[in-house]
Amino acid sequence: MPSEEPEPTEAEKAAAPRDPEEIYSDLNLFGQIFDRIRAEYVDPPDEKELIRAAIQGMLTSLDPHSGYLPPTDYDEAREDISGEFGGLGIEVTMEEGTIKVVSPIDDTPAAKAGILANDLIVALDNQPIQGLSLDEAVDKMRGPIGTDIKVTVIREGVTDPIDFTMTRATIAMRAVRWSMEGDVAVLRLSRFSEQAFVGIEKAIKDIYAEADGKAPKGIILDLRNNPGGLVDQAVYVADAFLDKGAVVLTRGRTESESARYDAEPDALDKQIADVPLVVLINGGSASASEIVAGALQDHKRATLVGTRSFGKGSVQSIISLGPDGAMRLTTARYYTPNNRSIQALGITPDIEVRQEVPEELKGRDEIIGEAGLAGHITIEGQQEATVGSSVYVPGEKADDTQLQYAIRLIDGEESDPSYPPKAE
Repeated sequence: MPSEEPEPTEAEKAAAPRDPEEIYSDLNLFGQIFDRIRAEYVDPPDEKELIRAAIQGMLTSLDPHSGYLPPTDYDEAREDISGEFGGLGIEVTMEEGTIKVVSPIDDTPAAKAGILANDLIVALDNQPIQGLSLDEAVDKMRGPIGTDIKVTVIREGVTDPIDFTMTRATIAMRAVRWSMEGDVAVLRLSRFSEQAFVGIEKAIKDIYAEADGKAPKGIILDLRNNPGGLVDQAVYVADAFLDKGAVVLTRGRTESESARYDAEPDALDKQIADVPLVVLINGGSASASEIVAGALQDHKRATLVGTRSFGKGSVQSIISLGPDGAMRLTTARYYTPNNRSIQALGITPDIEVRQEVPEELKGRDEIIGEAGLAGHITIEGQQEATVGSSVYVPGEKADDTQLQYAIRLIDGEESDPSYPPKAE
C-alpha cells in the first residue's frame, strides 16, 4: 500500500531549491520584456533607469525596508549615517504610495516650521509627488544649503492643504541633548547616528561636571520618536548603562549574519551604576531604539514608560555596488536578551502613560507601526499589533505627561511596582 506523504506547505515549497533551468527561463523572460520595451515603447527609454527600476522593484517586493540606492542616494545615506546632511529634517515613510511624515527631527527647519507626525506630503515646489518612490521624494527635499523649498501637506482634520516654505540647512544632528529637571537628568536621543554614543558619553560627563561630581537623582533616557539607525550605536548606548550580559541577538540566514553583542564593564557604567534609570518610548520609537529599550528592560536596569514602540525587529545591511550605488537589504532579525522578537509587535512599556492630546489631534496621534506596513516581515505564530500607539509629544515640557510622570516617579511622588526594577 503506498505511503501517504503530506503535501508540502507553501513555506516549504518556497524554500525548496528551484531547478536552474526554471531560473534561467525567468531571466530570459525578463530579457524579452526589456528588449520589447527598448524596441517598441512610444518614446526611447533610458535603459539604465529601466534596469535600476527593475532592481528597485525586486528589492522593495521583499519588505518595506529593502531597496536600491543609486549613487547619489548612497552618498546621502552615508551622510545620514555620519549624522550630517543638507535638507529639511523630516523622517518619512511610504504608505500606499503616499509619503507620510514619521516625525520631524529636533531643531531642524521642518520642526521649526511646524511639520507634524502623520502629515502627508503631497507636493514639493507645487509639483505633485504622486508616483515618486520614497527615495525620489527624499532626494527632492534635500539640496544645497540655503535654498528654499515649498512643502505642501495634507493634515487630517484640516480641510485645505497646508504650505510650508523652508530653507534647507545642514542637518548636523546633535544626537543627544540634555537638561536638568530639578535633580533629574533628561537625555533626549533623537537618532542612532555615529554621534549617538559619544553624545551620551559627553552628556553624562557634562551633567556630573555641572553638579561638581555629584550624581543626579535619576536619569531619564528619552527615545520617543527616535526612528533608529546603526545597530552598533545601539549596542554602545545600551552598554553605557550595563556592565555585562547580552544587549541584542541577531539571527540571519547565514552564520555571518547571526551574532550576540554583549555589554562590557567600563568607567561610564560604573559611574552611573546606582543612578535610577527611566526610558521613555512611544509609537515612533523604532529599530535601534527598541534594541536599547528591550535590553535595559530585560536586564532590569530601567523602567520603561510611555506607549508601545513601533515594532521594527529587522536589521538592514547597506551593501556597496561600487560605482552603481548600493543596496539596502534586510539580512537578519534581532531579539532582545530574553529572546523576545519585537517584529510587528513592539515593546510594551512597564508603565503605560498616555499624553494629553489636543482635541484637534485626538485619534490622529497614533500609528500601528511596522504591522501596518504592507509587505512587512512576519514571524509564524507571533502576535502582531492591531491598534495604534501614540507618537504625540508636546513641545512644552510642562505639558508632557509622560516626561512629568517619569520625573515624579524618580522624585518619589509617584509609585509603581515596576520602579525601581527588581532583578529576578
